[in-house]
Amino acid sequence: MKFLFLFMDGVGLGVDDPLLNPLVAEEMPNLKALLDGNHLAAGIPPLETRRASLRALDAVMEVLGLPQSATGQASLLTGKNVSDLVGKHYGPKPNRAVRDVLAEGTLFSALTEAGYRAGLLNAYPDQYFKAISSGRRLYSAIPQAVANAGILLNGQVELFAGKALSADFTGEGWRDRLGLATVPVYSPGEAGAKMVELTNGLDLAFFEFWPSDYAGHRQNWDDARALLAHFDRMLGGLLSAWEDQSGLVLITSDHGNLEALDTRRHTANLVPALVIGAPELRQQFVQNLQTLADVAPAILQFYPGARL
Repeated sequence: MKFLFLFMDGVGLGVDDPLLNPLVAEEMPNLKALLDGNHLAAGIPPLETRRASLRALDAVMEVLGLPQSATGQASLLTGKNVSDLVGKHYGPKPNRAVRDVLAEGTLFSALTEAGYRAGLLNAYPDQYFKAISSGRRLYSAIPQAVANAGILLNGQVELFAGKALSADFTGEGWRDRLGLATVPVYSPGEAGAKMVELTNGLDLAFFEFWPSDYAGHRQNWDDARALLAHFDRMLGGLLSAWEDQSGLVLITSDHGNLEALDTRRHTANLVPALVIGAPELRQQFVQNLQTLADVAPAILQFYPGARL
Protein backbone atom coordinates (compact mmCIF):
# COMPACT_ATOMS: atom_id res chain seq x y z
CA MET A 1 0.00 0.00 0.00
CA LYS A 2 1.12 3.57 -0.66
CA PHE A 3 0.13 6.78 1.07
CA LEU A 4 0.07 10.29 -0.42
CA PHE A 5 0.06 12.99 2.26
CA LEU A 6 -0.97 16.27 0.63
CA PHE A 7 -0.40 18.94 3.25
CA MET A 8 -2.36 22.15 2.58
CA ASP A 9 -1.04 24.84 4.91
CA GLY A 10 -3.44 27.14 6.74
CA VAL A 11 -6.84 25.72 5.79
CA GLY A 12 -9.57 25.34 8.38
CA LEU A 13 -13.28 24.53 8.32
CA GLY A 14 -15.00 27.89 8.24
CA VAL A 15 -18.62 29.00 8.03
CA ASP A 16 -20.65 27.63 5.12
CA ASP A 17 -21.22 31.12 3.70
CA PRO A 18 -19.94 32.27 0.28
CA LEU A 19 -19.79 35.87 1.47
CA LEU A 20 -17.33 35.00 4.24
CA ASN A 21 -15.43 31.88 3.19
CA PRO A 22 -13.54 31.60 -0.13
CA LEU A 23 -13.64 27.81 0.16
CA VAL A 24 -17.40 28.12 -0.20
CA ALA A 25 -17.45 31.02 -2.65
CA GLU A 26 -15.16 29.30 -5.16
CA GLU A 27 -16.97 26.55 -7.05
CA MET A 28 -14.13 23.95 -6.88
CA PRO A 29 -16.07 21.38 -8.96
CA ASN A 30 -13.65 18.49 -8.44
CA LEU A 31 -13.63 18.86 -4.67
CA LYS A 32 -17.37 19.45 -4.57
CA ALA A 33 -18.07 16.34 -6.63
CA LEU A 34 -15.79 14.32 -4.34
CA LEU A 35 -17.87 15.54 -1.39
CA ASP A 36 -21.24 14.79 -3.03
CA GLY A 37 -22.02 18.45 -3.66
CA ASN A 38 -20.85 19.74 -0.27
CA HIS A 39 -18.31 22.46 0.37
CA LEU A 40 -15.26 22.07 2.59
CA ALA A 41 -16.81 23.85 5.55
CA ALA A 42 -17.78 23.50 9.18
CA GLY A 43 -20.79 21.31 9.86
CA ILE A 44 -20.13 19.02 6.88
CA PRO A 45 -17.92 16.35 8.52
CA PRO A 46 -18.23 13.55 9.33
CA LEU A 47 -19.04 12.68 5.74
CA GLU A 48 -18.74 9.48 3.70
CA THR A 49 -18.96 9.44 -0.10
CA ARG A 50 -18.09 6.92 -2.78
CA ARG A 51 -14.40 7.90 -2.90
CA ALA A 52 -13.81 10.03 0.19
CA SER A 53 -14.14 10.34 3.95
CA LEU A 54 -14.13 13.77 5.58
CA ARG A 55 -13.35 14.31 9.25
CA ALA A 56 -12.62 17.40 11.36
CA LEU A 57 -9.43 17.60 13.42
CA ASP A 58 -8.71 19.70 16.51
CA ALA A 59 -5.62 21.85 15.93
CA VAL A 60 -5.81 23.68 19.29
CA MET A 61 -5.50 20.50 21.39
CA GLU A 62 -6.26 22.22 24.72
CA VAL A 63 -3.34 24.66 24.50
CA LEU A 64 -4.10 28.36 24.98
CA GLY A 65 -3.79 30.62 21.96
CA LEU A 66 -4.07 30.13 18.24
CA PRO A 67 -2.41 27.17 16.49
CA GLN A 68 0.86 27.90 14.69
CA SER A 69 2.74 26.23 11.85
CA ALA A 70 5.79 24.78 13.57
CA THR A 71 3.97 23.03 16.40
CA GLY A 72 1.01 22.07 14.21
CA GLN A 73 3.14 20.49 11.51
CA ALA A 74 5.32 18.80 14.12
CA SER A 75 2.19 17.32 15.73
CA LEU A 76 1.08 15.89 12.37
CA LEU A 77 4.52 14.35 11.84
CA THR A 78 5.26 13.00 15.32
CA GLY A 79 1.92 11.85 16.71
CA LYS A 80 2.49 14.09 19.73
CA ASN A 81 0.76 17.21 21.00
CA VAL A 82 3.86 19.30 20.39
CA SER A 83 2.25 22.57 21.50
CA ASP A 84 1.59 21.00 24.89
CA LEU A 85 5.10 19.53 25.08
CA VAL A 86 6.81 22.89 24.41
CA GLY A 87 4.28 24.90 26.43
CA LYS A 88 2.70 26.96 23.64
CA HIS A 89 1.73 27.14 20.02
CA TYR A 90 4.83 28.24 18.11
CA GLY A 91 5.74 29.20 14.56
CA PRO A 92 6.23 29.69 11.78
CA LYS A 93 9.67 27.99 11.90
CA PRO A 94 10.61 25.50 14.64
CA ASN A 95 12.50 26.81 17.64
CA ARG A 96 14.97 24.65 19.54
CA ALA A 97 12.25 22.98 21.60
CA VAL A 98 10.25 21.98 18.51
CA ARG A 99 13.38 20.82 16.69
CA ASP A 100 14.21 18.63 19.69
CA VAL A 101 10.80 16.95 19.48
CA LEU A 102 11.23 16.41 15.74
CA ALA A 103 14.64 14.84 16.39
CA GLU A 104 13.00 12.19 18.57
CA GLY A 105 11.18 10.71 15.59
CA THR A 106 8.70 11.49 12.82
CA LEU A 107 6.78 9.68 10.13
CA PHE A 108 9.80 9.95 7.86
CA SER A 109 12.29 8.47 10.31
CA ALA A 110 9.90 5.78 11.56
CA LEU A 111 9.28 4.51 8.04
CA THR A 112 12.88 4.68 6.82
CA GLU A 113 14.21 2.95 9.93
CA ALA A 114 11.70 0.13 9.37
CA GLY A 115 12.85 -0.34 5.79
CA TYR A 116 10.08 1.56 4.01
CA ARG A 117 10.60 4.33 1.45
CA ALA A 118 9.42 7.85 2.22
CA GLY A 119 10.01 11.05 0.33
CA LEU A 120 9.08 14.71 -0.03
CA LEU A 121 7.90 15.51 -3.56
CA ASN A 122 8.63 19.25 -3.36
CA ALA A 123 11.61 20.74 -5.17
CA TYR A 124 13.57 23.68 -3.74
CA PRO A 125 15.57 26.24 -5.75
CA ASP A 126 19.30 26.72 -5.36
CA GLN A 127 18.72 29.95 -3.42
CA TYR A 128 16.88 28.02 -0.73
CA PHE A 129 19.78 25.65 -0.08
CA LYS A 130 22.26 28.54 -0.03
CA ALA A 131 20.16 30.38 2.54
CA ILE A 132 19.92 27.26 4.71
CA SER A 133 23.67 26.65 4.49
CA SER A 134 24.48 30.24 5.41
CA GLY A 135 22.14 30.27 8.39
CA ARG A 136 20.03 33.06 6.91
CA ARG A 137 17.08 30.71 6.73
CA LEU A 138 15.78 27.87 8.90
CA TYR A 139 14.03 24.73 7.78
CA SER A 140 10.34 24.66 8.44
CA ALA A 141 9.09 21.58 10.30
CA ILE A 142 8.48 19.39 7.26
CA PRO A 143 11.87 19.67 5.51
CA GLN A 144 13.51 19.53 8.95
CA ALA A 145 11.86 16.15 9.57
CA VAL A 146 12.89 14.94 6.11
CA ALA A 147 16.51 15.99 6.68
CA ASN A 148 16.52 14.39 10.14
CA ALA A 149 15.54 11.09 8.53
CA GLY A 150 18.49 11.24 6.15
CA ILE A 151 16.27 11.79 3.11
CA LEU A 152 17.69 14.19 0.55
CA LEU A 153 15.58 17.20 -0.37
CA ASN A 154 14.88 17.67 -4.06
CA GLY A 155 16.45 20.60 -5.87
CA GLN A 156 16.55 22.09 -9.34
CA VAL A 157 18.12 18.97 -10.84
CA GLU A 158 15.18 16.82 -9.75
CA LEU A 159 12.60 19.38 -10.88
CA PHE A 160 14.14 19.69 -14.35
CA ALA A 161 14.33 15.88 -14.57
CA GLY A 162 10.63 15.51 -13.77
CA LYS A 163 11.33 13.84 -10.44
CA ALA A 164 9.78 16.54 -8.21
CA LEU A 165 7.23 19.35 -8.32
CA SER A 166 7.35 23.03 -7.44
CA ALA A 167 5.26 24.32 -4.55
CA ASP A 168 2.73 25.81 -7.00
CA PHE A 169 2.43 22.39 -8.71
CA THR A 170 2.95 23.70 -12.25
CA GLY A 171 6.47 25.18 -12.26
CA GLU A 172 5.19 28.55 -13.44
CA GLY A 173 6.54 30.30 -10.35
CA TRP A 174 10.05 29.03 -11.04
CA ARG A 175 9.81 30.23 -14.63
CA ASP A 176 8.21 33.62 -13.96
CA ARG A 177 9.72 34.61 -10.57
CA LEU A 178 13.06 32.83 -10.64
CA GLY A 179 13.70 33.41 -14.33
CA LEU A 180 14.30 29.74 -15.15
CA ALA A 181 12.93 29.79 -18.66
CA THR A 182 13.47 26.10 -19.42
CA VAL A 183 11.85 24.68 -16.29
CA PRO A 184 9.17 22.05 -17.05
CA VAL A 185 5.73 23.64 -16.84
CA TYR A 186 2.57 21.58 -16.39
CA SER A 187 -1.07 22.48 -16.43
CA PRO A 188 -2.65 22.04 -12.98
CA GLY A 189 -4.34 18.83 -14.12
CA GLU A 190 -1.08 17.49 -15.53
CA ALA A 191 0.63 18.35 -12.25
CA GLY A 192 -1.97 16.33 -10.32
CA ALA A 193 -1.33 13.31 -12.52
CA LYS A 194 2.42 13.88 -12.18
CA MET A 195 2.13 13.87 -8.41
CA VAL A 196 0.50 10.44 -8.57
CA GLU A 197 3.28 9.23 -10.87
CA LEU A 198 5.88 10.42 -8.37
CA THR A 199 4.35 8.26 -5.64
CA ASN A 200 5.45 5.12 -7.50
CA GLY A 201 8.17 3.34 -5.57
CA LEU A 202 7.36 5.19 -2.33
CA ASP A 203 5.42 3.94 0.66
CA LEU A 204 4.84 7.51 1.89
CA ALA A 205 4.92 10.44 -0.51
CA PHE A 206 4.51 13.88 1.06
CA PHE A 207 3.78 17.18 -0.66
CA GLU A 208 3.72 20.56 1.06
CA PHE A 209 1.40 23.20 -0.44
CA TRP A 210 2.24 26.36 1.50
CA PRO A 211 0.79 29.07 -0.83
CA SER A 212 -2.62 28.52 0.79
CA ASP A 213 -1.31 29.95 4.09
CA TYR A 214 0.25 32.94 2.32
CA ALA A 215 -3.06 33.66 0.60
CA GLY A 216 -4.85 33.66 3.93
CA HIS A 217 -2.43 36.10 5.52
CA ARG A 218 -2.67 38.47 2.55
CA GLN A 219 -6.47 38.65 2.88
CA ASN A 220 -6.95 39.16 -0.85
CA TRP A 221 -10.31 37.65 -1.77
CA ASP A 222 -9.66 37.40 -5.51
CA ASP A 223 -6.20 35.87 -5.06
CA ALA A 224 -7.56 33.35 -2.56
CA ARG A 225 -10.28 32.25 -4.94
CA ALA A 226 -7.84 32.00 -7.84
CA LEU A 227 -5.50 29.84 -5.75
CA LEU A 228 -8.38 27.54 -4.76
CA ALA A 229 -9.47 27.18 -8.38
CA HIS A 230 -5.87 26.29 -9.27
CA PHE A 231 -5.76 23.71 -6.46
CA ASP A 232 -9.04 22.20 -7.60
CA ARG A 233 -7.80 21.75 -11.16
CA MET A 234 -4.72 19.97 -9.79
CA LEU A 235 -7.00 17.81 -7.65
CA GLY A 236 -8.96 16.84 -10.75
CA GLY A 237 -5.82 15.49 -12.39
CA LEU A 238 -4.84 13.67 -9.21
CA LEU A 239 -8.25 12.04 -8.84
CA SER A 240 -8.24 10.87 -12.45
CA ALA A 241 -4.84 9.20 -12.02
CA TRP A 242 -5.22 7.76 -8.51
CA GLU A 243 -6.17 4.09 -8.16
CA ASP A 244 -8.24 3.83 -4.99
CA GLN A 245 -7.19 0.26 -4.25
CA SER A 246 -3.49 1.24 -4.33
CA GLY A 247 -3.65 3.21 -1.10
CA LEU A 248 -4.84 6.45 0.44
CA VAL A 249 -4.56 10.17 -0.21
CA LEU A 250 -4.83 12.47 2.82
CA ILE A 251 -5.43 16.21 2.46
CA THR A 252 -5.14 18.01 5.77
CA SER A 253 -3.71 21.12 7.43
CA ASP A 254 -1.99 22.47 10.52
CA HIS A 255 -4.33 25.34 11.44
CA GLY A 256 -7.06 27.53 10.06
CA ASN A 257 -6.41 30.72 8.07
CA LEU A 258 -7.61 30.79 4.45
CA GLU A 259 -11.22 30.09 5.41
CA ALA A 260 -11.53 33.42 7.30
CA LEU A 261 -10.14 36.38 5.36
CA ASP A 262 -11.54 38.87 7.85
CA THR A 263 -8.39 38.31 9.93
CA ARG A 264 -4.69 38.14 9.13
CA ARG A 265 -4.19 35.78 12.05
CA HIS A 266 -4.67 32.05 12.23
CA THR A 267 -7.97 30.71 13.48
CA ALA A 268 -8.96 28.17 16.12
CA ASN A 269 -11.23 26.38 13.64
CA LEU A 270 -11.12 22.64 13.21
CA VAL A 271 -9.14 21.56 10.15
CA PRO A 272 -10.25 19.06 7.51
CA ALA A 273 -8.92 15.56 7.11
CA LEU A 274 -10.05 14.53 3.65
CA VAL A 275 -9.19 10.91 2.87
CA ILE A 276 -9.46 9.43 -0.63
CA GLY A 277 -9.28 5.73 -1.43
CA ALA A 278 -11.02 2.40 -1.11
CA PRO A 279 -13.76 2.40 1.58
CA GLU A 280 -12.19 -0.33 3.71
CA LEU A 281 -8.84 1.49 3.82
CA ARG A 282 -10.51 4.80 4.62
CA GLN A 283 -12.52 3.36 7.49
CA GLN A 284 -9.44 1.82 9.03
CA PHE A 285 -7.60 5.13 8.76
CA VAL A 286 -10.25 7.50 10.15
CA GLN A 287 -11.54 5.39 13.04
CA ASN A 288 -9.48 7.20 15.73
CA LEU A 289 -8.92 10.61 14.12
CA GLN A 290 -9.72 13.50 16.45
CA THR A 291 -6.68 15.80 16.62
CA LEU A 292 -3.55 16.59 14.62
CA ALA A 293 -1.61 14.21 16.85
CA ASP A 294 -3.74 11.27 15.69
CA VAL A 295 -2.62 11.47 12.06
CA ALA A 296 0.85 9.90 12.26
CA PRO A 297 -0.30 6.82 14.23
CA ALA A 298 -3.20 6.38 11.81
CA ILE A 299 -0.73 6.26 8.90
CA LEU A 300 1.80 3.98 10.58
CA GLN A 301 -0.80 1.32 11.38
CA PHE A 302 -0.54 0.30 7.72
CA TYR A 303 3.23 -0.28 7.94
CA PRO A 304 4.21 -3.17 10.25
CA GLY A 305 7.36 -2.49 12.24
CA ALA A 306 7.26 1.29 11.80
CA ARG A 307 6.98 2.96 15.19
CA LEU A 308 7.39 6.45 16.58
